[in-house]
Amino acid sequence: MSDAFKFDCELRKRAGTGGSRAVRRDGWVPAVLYGGDKEPVNIKLRYNQVLKAYQTNRLIDVLSIINVKDTNEEQQVIGRDIQVDPVKDLPMHVDLMRVDAKTRVTVNVPMHFLNQETCPGLKAGGVLNIVRHEVEVIASATAIPEALEADLSSSEVGDTIHISAVTLPKGVELTITDRDFTVATIAAPSAMRSSESEEGEEETPETEVINEKSDDDEGEE
Repeated sequence: MSDAFKFDCELRKRAGTGGSRAVRRDGWVPAVLYGGDKEPVNIKLRYNQVLKAYQTNRLIDVLSIINVKDTNEEQQVIGRDIQVDPVKDLPMHVDLMRVDAKTRVTVNVPMHFLNQETCPGLKAGGVLNIVRHEVEVIASATAIPEALEADLSSSEVGDTIHISAVTLPKGVELTITDRDFTVATIAAPSAMRSSESEEGEEETPETEVINEKSDDDEGEE
């Protein structure tokens, strides 16, 4: 909880496009707060705080806290959606969901690959091919893991790392349960692939072309 990102928050009186533009001009980001046993409300968040959270990937699917002005109320929330400027890639609107310890949410959690510096396959020149940078899981809203970790300390060239090799934190479940899907592979380096390809090719015998004389040539002296 101590690491949760905190946003200054105020209620937003005007909704709609005009109200949102006015909010942005004043250095805020318009947002909607919903979920729990309360009605949705229009709020606004400090722009610099939202921008920092967005740029550090701590806005969507991450537990945060909003401090609502004049109410001395702190509310645990999770960012569920964000609208960004298509040209500037800057946050323009945020959807926040109220949560508590009983709330279970579906989120995407980053994959981290440990011990790459000691991985036999990578030391031999192999290449880490990440198939899934994120994995979708179901977890308690107040205990969302920062990442899922795969240990590469014994992985060789040609190995496939499946999700079954990843230890899930307590209370975390995969949304995909019908197969042991791949999260990464240790691919052979291009030089090794080229060598193996050449060795596997069969030699093609040369064909000798015999120039036979044509009927016209036979008639010539």
